[in-house]
Formats: sequence, structure tokens, C-alpha cells
Amino acid sequence: MLPLKDILVVDLSQFLSAPSATLRLADLGARVIKVERPETGDICRQLYVSNVMLNGESSVFRAINRNKESFQADLKTEDDKNKVLKLIAKADVLVHNFRPGVIERLGLDYDTVKAINPSIVYGEISGYGSEGPWAKKPGQDLLLQSLSGVTWLSGNADKGPVPMGIAIADILAGSHLAQGILAALVKRIKSNTGSKVSVSMLESILDFQFETITTYYHDGGEPTVRTASNNAHAYLGAPYGVYETQNGHLALAMGAIPVLGELLSCKALTEYPEPDSWFTQRDEIKDILAKHLQAQSTEHWLSILEPADIWCADVLSWDKLFAHDGFKALQMIQNVKMGDGFEYQTTRCPIKIDGEYLTSSLGSPSIGEHTAKILSEL
Repeated sequence: MLPLKDILVVDLSQFLSAPSATLRLADLGARVIKVERPETGDICRQLYVSNVMLNGESSVFRAINRNKESFQADLKTEDDKNKVLKLIAKADVLVHNFRPGVIERLGLDYDTVKAINPSIVYGEISGYGSEGPWAKKPGQDLLLQSLSGVTWLSGNADKGPVPMGIAIADILAGSHLAQGILAALVKRIKSNTGSKVSVSMLESILDFQFETITTYYHDGGEPTVRTASNNAHAYLGAPYGVYETQNGHLALAMGAIPVLGELLSCKALTEYPEPDSWFTQRDEIKDILAKHLQAQSTEHWLSILEPADIWCADVLSWDKLFAHDGFKALQMIQNVKMGDGFEYQTTRCPIKIDGEYLTSSLGSPSIGEHTAKILSEL
């Protein structure tokens, strides 16, 4: 029995952020009906984020919209809009990620929906919130990363701003929306009242930086300084970073520098006994480490450091990761099948409940694939 069985979610969203939230709800057992415009559907179906097409549409869409049903409707026509309103009247959750003002023009704002379905949980994602000078800016991931300060945390000091190579603001906002919706569903069980859950991508990516932002405010507002080389965290001292070896790379987390010096037979590192120096002199310490670690293979260093309980790891590319027994043991990849029989591989839900993985063999829908079925139910 999946925990969200019999929960009906009407999903008006597209792109990445909110669809990632409804994907998680679907994996937890909810029935998610994705409302899509005729002919084009969710813009993400042809999104240029990926030039890899699966069964004629974007691999991004296939990955993030599996385990859902598709209902075709033009929300700008009264007839289709009324059909959607009937669906909303039966729903437990409604989700959208329109820009501020759009949902009101469509007549599907929270006050209107609440009048139809007082106990509904109404979830929305925006780029920057509903107020302030940025409210109407496009909520696109790279733009959010650029405004949020996060691009000054990665990369070395001389490399300028470095964005993360994944849509982190989208996925974080989707995760936060799912959390808020689940909390609101618990509230509804207790009080039989609905809620409006609002998340913005900007607030999500700011919360993502809670460690560093807190440090900034209590560090006299000093500018963020990344290390000159091998940077992996703008505020942590040496040896924290990724280092080149003779045949690959080695990741080193926190550790006592003199201890590393002894283990690695690097006498120069033993000259830094004071923990404060691991921060104040981290550039020169990292420079010593970087040169020393190039002399031997990753496997050689791991064979010394791991038995000594030093926090370290190989740095794997996807091909090496997917071939590793550690990855295989997780069973993270599942096969899913679309309604036309097309099959593809994608990740499963990362949550396990009562020792069981949450998997589903249902792939992403074609546009309007379930419209007739849903209308017959209505």
C-alpha cells in the first residue's frame, strides 16, 4: 500500500520544477493527471535542455513525467476549462508553476479554486515569489543560479562564477513543494481544511546555501573567497578538495593535515600542526598536496587512507559509476514502458518505505493519452 494511494493530483505545470514535485507525489502513490494544451503539450516535451530524444520527445520530459496521466485541455476555452474545473472539484491537490498573474487571468487562482473545493491543497512554484522587483522575471534555472550567489562557491578563485551543471534550482524548488504539499495533506487530515503552499526557486536555492549564508552573516560580511586551486567548498579549510593523481582524481574531505603528512609520507604537510593554519594557509597546503598526490595512482592513495579512516573517495565518471557494484546494489535504474509499448531506462524514486523500493513501470504519457478515460470518469 503506497502512502498516497487514492490521492488525486491535478497538475497544471510544465518545464522542470513543479513536474519534479508531482513526479515525487506519483512515486508515493498519488494519481497525477497532467493537464496539457492541445498539440504542443508541456513545452518540456521539446525542451532544448537535451538533444537526446526518446520516442520522438525530450529525454528530460520522459524522465520527469513518467508515472503520470495526460489530459488534453485548452484552458483559454470555456468548455475545456469547465472540464478541468470538474476535475479540480474532485482533486486533493492542484499544482501549477505559472508566472505571477497568469493563473489569475485563467481564473484558476487559489480563491476561485477554494470556492469549488474548500479542502484542496493548492501548490504553486514561481521564480522569485509574488512580490518585489524580480517577481515577473522568468524563472529559469541558470538565471536563478546567477542571481543567488551560488555560482561564486564552485570552481577555483581565478575562474570567475561557475554554475552547477544541473538544474539545481528547479529540482530543489520541486522538492520543497512536495514537502509543503505533504505537510498540508497531514494538516487536512487533522483539521479538514485546505492550504495554499507557495515556493519560489530563488528561496529554494537560497535555502540550499544555508551553511554559507549563515557563515557570511557571522563573518563580518567578508567576501566569499574560494581557494586558488582544488576548491570544493568556499569556506572549508585544507585539505577539502579534489586532487589529480597519476591515473585519475582523489577527493579528500576534512582531515588533520599533519596526520595526512605522515600517512602520505609528505614531510612538508607536517609543518602545519595548528588547525587555524588549515584555513589561513589553505592555498599553500593544497598546493603541496596537489603536487604530492600526482606521484601515485588513486588506488595507491586509497589503500593508505581508507584503512586509516581518512574521509576520501575515488572520483568516478558515470561509466565507471554504473559499472561499480556499489551502484548496482542500489538498483537505482528501472525500466518503464509507455502506452505505445516504447520502453526506456530512468532512475527510480530514491525513497524506501518499510524496506521496499518505490518503483513504477509506467512511462511518460503521450499528449492527451488519458483524456477520454478521464472524461468518462467525470
